[in-house]
This record gives sequence, structure tokens and C-alpha cells, in this order.
Amino acid sequence: MSERTGWDRRLSVAADGKGLVGHAGVVLLHQVADRVGLTAALGALWPGGGSATWRDRAHLLLGLAGAIVLGAKNLSEAEQLQAHHTALLGTPASDSTAYRALAALDESALHRIAKARARVRRHVWGLLALRPGGFPWLVVAGKRLTGWIVIDIDATIILAASNKTGAAVTFKKTWGFHPLACWCANTQESLSMLLRPGNAGSNTVADHITVLTAALRQIPHSSQAKILVRVDGAGATHDLLEHLEALNTARRTVRYLVGWTITQDDEKAIAKLPATAWEASLRQDGDIQDGYGIAELTGLSNRPGWPEGMRLLVRRVRPAGRHRKKLTAFELKTGWKYSVIATNIRHMWGIAGSHQPQWLDAVARQHAVVEDRVRADKAMGLRNLPSKSWEANRGWMLAANLGHDLDCWVRLLALHDQDDLERAEPDTMRYRLYHLPARLAAHARRRRLRIERTWPWADVFVLAWQRLTQLPAVT
Repeated sequence: MSERTGWDRRLSVAADGKGLVGHAGVVLLHQVADRVGLTAALGALWPGGGSATWRDRAHLLLGLAGAIVLGAKNLSEAEQLQAHHTALLGTPASDSTAYRALAALDESALHRIAKARARVRRHVWGLLALRPGGFPWLVVAGKRLTGWIVIDIDATIILAASNKTGAAVTFKKTWGFHPLACWCANTQESLSMLLRPGNAGSNTVADHITVLTAALRQIPHSSQAKILVRVDGAGATHDLLEHLEALNTARRTVRYLVGWTITQDDEKAIAKLPATAWEASLRQDGDIQDGYGIAELTGLSNRPGWPEGMRLLVRRVRPAGRHRKKLTAFELKTGWKYSVIATNIRHMWGIAGSHQPQWLDAVARQHAVVEDRVRADKAMGLRNLPSKSWEANRGWMLAANLGHDLDCWVRLLALHDQDDLERAEPDTMRYRLYHLPARLAAHARRRRLRIERTWPWADVFVLAWQRLTQLPAVT
């Protein structure tokens, strides 16, 4: 027998509570959707139903998005979560209705939804510019990228445990899907995502251009003057770089930082670099990073056919144990592991010293934050696609992206000055705010959601609600 601690003395448990609301933070997600105009914008895309059993498609999509943010992993869990919030948000759609709605989203519907999201995003970015800190421009190695919108492109793998439509063997020898996506590094929003079969190529040019084009349409025209695109080595193709160059116009400047696959010719060029060509690299805070070097390789490696003016920068690091098996003979001989970056950046307007290889290397390495976005997406509905149907899974991905944006907007518009919550991870937001229980009370024809006053983030929850309710109406 274990020794009694006494905490459970005279304690009984009964399921007879009234007016209790679990996961009360869902009100923040729905409030931001209403206040920035997303609910109205989506609602205008479908005609109203003519029967009492009709479920408004905008309400269905946003309800599903909110449930995904709270942690729902499939349509059944989403229905159960939403059913618990009936007193707050109304009667939800059943899982079968949600399935039919998602499966019915064809290319035309997806295009209309994307246009509605772009209009809403324009309003949200206008609100961000009005914050005390203004729009969230990136800061890399001590330099602020004022005016530059940074787009990160990356692919990931979504595993499948059954034979779903489109599931196939991936390049990692797993079974599932291989979606490609774009995120805005400034705001962490999910700009576009393309569901692809598991055997889709990592460097498929058409897919990169498709997802990038969709992402650019999500950026307000007033913010498209200066665009920086960052891609890993999958983007180092002639057609993609030529496409990026072609995006430059009199009114828009597009710059890129792309990973590069090193060849023997590149290694011969690296061998020609004198010791004086290597400079110490920079940390993300601007301090010197001892033991790492960066050098300009442009002009030494003969690469005909690539865009005119393209620069190559080479970085060297001491290889870790996990790198030993993949080192080339040249790297084993020199004792360094090398990586190359391709860029068309000669100068970024408004940023002094932006031509320096040290700083450009730091900006390229900051692309690693895209892994945070992948992790956040998988924590919010994209660790698994719940249906056998390709169309339903594509609709689920859309709902997850909507939830991703709602979470971003809550943090950016209401929590930008609250204990590192502006860029908090999904689990942090759930623990502190979204999963917070409350009691729903009614008095004098008014409803009141009562939060436990001793909860450490109770005041933050109330502040977020107040800020969201005071957002200016959409015009």
C-alpha cells in the first residue's frame, strides 16, 4: 500500500457541473475572425441555406479551423469540441456534413477563398502597421529589414498509416504526402500550401512557381515593393531562378537566397580561395561566430546558363560527427564542411552593408525558422491527414491554414507585448490561453464568460479579448 498524502480526503468526482466551458480560448479565435472580416468574407462566397438543417459554410470552415487550433486531429474530434461550445458559438456541423463540405471544395472554390483571404490579410496588415511597434519587420544580425517582406518556401512530409488517395513512397522512404508551402517570415502566416503526392519531387519547378505565385497574391499590393524569397537547395534550378528574376518590375524588387548543390567544379573553385578571402561569419545577434567562415565564390566557379549577376557565397564549418559519412574527399582532405548559397543580392535598398557576404550568410541561415512553421503546422492539424479522400484532405489542409492564420492574428494583434506570446508555439498558446476553462453565466439578458482569477494568464486572456473587440471595423 502506498502512503496516503491526504489531498483526496473527502473528495468526490461527479459529472454534474453546469455552465462550464473547456477550451474557452476558442472565443479569441472566433472574435479575431469576426473583427478582421474573415467571417463575413467567407460567408459572402456561398448563398444562404433555405432550410433549418443548412450549415453555413463560413461558420463550418471557421469552426473547424478553431477546433484544429485547439488540437482536433480529425473531423470526429472537431465535432465533439465544437459541440461542447454550442452555448457560445451555436450548433456545429456534424462530422459527415463537414466531410461533404470539404470534399466539395473544387479549384474554383479554393480560388475564391484565396481571394477572400487576401482581402482580409490586407486589412490585418494595415492594423499591424498601426500597432505601437508597427509592422513586424525582421531583424537579422543587427540590421532591420524595414520594408522587406520575407517569404520562406519549404516542403515537408505528412505520414500516412493507410492507403489514402495520393499517399506514396516519399524520398525519405516513408509513406505519405509531400506538400509544399510558403510562409511569411515577418508575421509567421501561412500564405499558401500545395498538397502533393508522397512521390512528388523536391525540386519540381512547376510546384515551386505555383505555390510562390499563390503566396505573392496573398501579399497586399502596398507591401509588394520589396520581396525576399528564401529556399533551400530544392530551389536551385534554372527555371525557378529565372522566374524569380522575371518577377522584378519597375515597381517591385525581388531578391532571393537559395541553397546550392556543390559540384566538383565548385570544390575546385573553393580550393583556389586564398586564406585572406575567408571572413568570420556572424551570429543572428550580429556577434562574430568563431570557427566558421564565409567567402565570395562568384567568378571562380564557371556556371554558364544561370541568371546574369548571380552571386555564389561559400560557408565552411567544422564537421560534426553526424556529417562524417557524407563528407566528400575534398572535405575530408581540408577538414571543413562546405555549403554554398546563390543570391542576386548586390544591395538591399535601405539596408547599409547588405552586400556583405557575412550578413547575407546570416540572412540565409535565418531561413531555418521555416522549420518552426512546419512544426507549428503539424501541431495544428497537419501531422496527419484524416481522410482517404484527396479532396477532403485538401479541404482539411485549408482549414488548418485558416487556423494557423487565426492563431497568428490573435498573437500579433492582441498579444504583441505580452511575455513572448507574439511568437509563441501552439502548445504554449494552448496551455496558457486556448485550453483555459471558464464558466458561462447569464444575467439580465447578458452572457459573461468567467475566467478563474488565480490563473497566471487570466489578465492576459481578458486583455486579448478587449483588444480584439476594440479593433476598428472593416471598411
